[in-house]
Amino acid sequence: MKLVTAEKMRELEKRADANGNTYAAMMQRAGTLTAQALTEQWSVDAKRVLVLVGPGNNGGDGLVCARALHDASAKIFLYVWKREPREDDVNFQECRARGIEFTRAEEDKNLAHLKAEIARADFIVDAFLGTGVTRPIEGLLKQILEKVKTELGKDANQPTELISPNHRTTELSNHLTTQPSNHPTLLAVDLPTGLNPDNGALDPATVPADMTVTFAFPKVGQYTFPGANAVGQLLIADIGIPREWASDIPLDLATDEEIRARLPRRQRDSNKGTFGKAMIVAGSLEFTGAPVLAATAAGRAGAGLVTLALPRTIHPIVAGKLNEATYLPLPDAEGAWSPEAAKPLAERARDYQALLVGCGLGREESTLQFVRQLFGIDAAQSNDLPSVVIDADALYALAETERWWERAQFSAPPILTPHPGEMARLMGADIQKVQRDRIGVAGEFAKKWNAVVVLKGAFTVIAAPDQSATLIPFANPALATAGTGDVLAGTIAGFLAQYRAASTRAARGDDSAAEDAFNAALVGAYIHGLAGEFAAHRSGQAGALAGDLLPLLPEAINSVGVN
Repeated sequence: MKLVTAEKMRELEKRADANGNTYAAMMQRAGTLTAQALTEQWSVDAKRVLVLVGPGNNGGDGLVCARALHDASAKIFLYVWKREPREDDVNFQECRARGIEFTRAEEDKNLAHLKAEIARADFIVDAFLGTGVTRPIEGLLKQILEKVKTELGKDANQPTELISPNHRTTELSNHLTTQPSNHPTLLAVDLPTGLNPDNGALDPATVPADMTVTFAFPKVGQYTFPGANAVGQLLIADIGIPREWASDIPLDLATDEEIRARLPRRQRDSNKGTFGKAMIVAGSLEFTGAPVLAATAAGRAGAGLVTLALPRTIHPIVAGKLNEATYLPLPDAEGAWSPEAAKPLAERARDYQALLVGCGLGREESTLQFVRQLFGIDAAQSNDLPSVVIDADALYALAETERWWERAQFSAPPILTPHPGEMARLMGADIQKVQRDRIGVAGEFAKKWNAVVVLKGAFTVIAAPDQSATLIPFANPALATAGTGDVLAGTIAGFLAQYRAASTRAARGDDSAAEDAFNAALVGAYIHGLAGEFAAHRSGQAGALAGDLLPLLPEAINSVGVN
């Protein structure tokens, strides 16, 4: 599903209007579907709904919503800012024809009427500005929003209590059911007033929503912090704009439907070779858990065979923890990696479809030399490696190597999996620069490095060398614990082995390697994120361990839908 900016959304609406789906028709559908979002989740019969109505199209959507809720037996009150009840305002007149009461904010001394209506309300609909925010909120509107926020006890910098913003984006006809809390449930029309649709900036006056109904496509700002904290549960309402009209947009939001279509096929007459072989280069004397997490994840993701290449010193320790993997013990330097291991490892790796390097390698100088030797940076010729996933300490080795992307010898675009700190080190910048523009940064350096970049964190970004990018729709603090990155890297490697094995069987050309890398990164990150959602649901957002994700990876695959 495409993520759009406000400008692109205006272009699509203009095109729809020119093709017969008029602005008035889209407004009718938007307002009606917003009302439907409430009536599908909760009974509104005899419930009081306060609708905050602004001057533009967002306010028009709110008026249509108010009319639809009135017709569903709700008790409606309109609080109107900068909008006159003109005769040519059809939606306002239809509300008046139904006897719906309203107060103009400009006539509400000390906002006393607003305060009284908030106290009586079961639901509040925010239809002030939507995507129309263009400048800091000031004056009367600021006073109104601050009054609403104070009366509801909401903080714009914290996620809403009613609904976490972590849920997958859902179609309006198939959303999650929740129970209302003691305070009025607040529903935002398109966006909460004050949330910038393009960059997620959040005006201090913004009242966080418990639910947001956005139209046609999700907006970039709804998946960018801090604005994402104010969205609540996000629903997408179809207002009649064909999705194919947005096909030129390079930014996607991953959905179950898209991931399901990309999952590797599992035929009944398969064998372990069908699903590829993944080699995991991981571990050191200090880090003996990382190889276990990564190798298990690769197997749980569906790789047919997983081999752990590791320093010979720690082989007995790791082998005692993991039964399913095969092993390649290699020469080491007292538990650390030795450059002498690069050549025998490369020779064995040629028989594999995917190679993961980095989890728990350590940062000893001999380890950095080993990584450079393996990737052909300090070698006279290429080691002819299979498709590579580069994680953790292998990323550190690259960051410590001048212009590594010009010197490394990869047969296909590698997959890099940095967290923001690792990304900043690779770029030679600070973390703040990375976090200010995660999408732009990931795309820029994916192109520069000719790599698939998996920029981890809340709403992980998957960027391809052509600068197209996909956001993973999960922002889950349960994953903020040691070892989850090893699970992610192993999951991606497991999928990469399957894609590369399938491409080999189908005799697809060399161009397939780049596509396989992107698919593996995308599907692996999505399945990993979904497993994290399951873990948070079962264990809570604190206390889940990386190992808890491992048995949940197959559940996540099955949840999306096995092909």
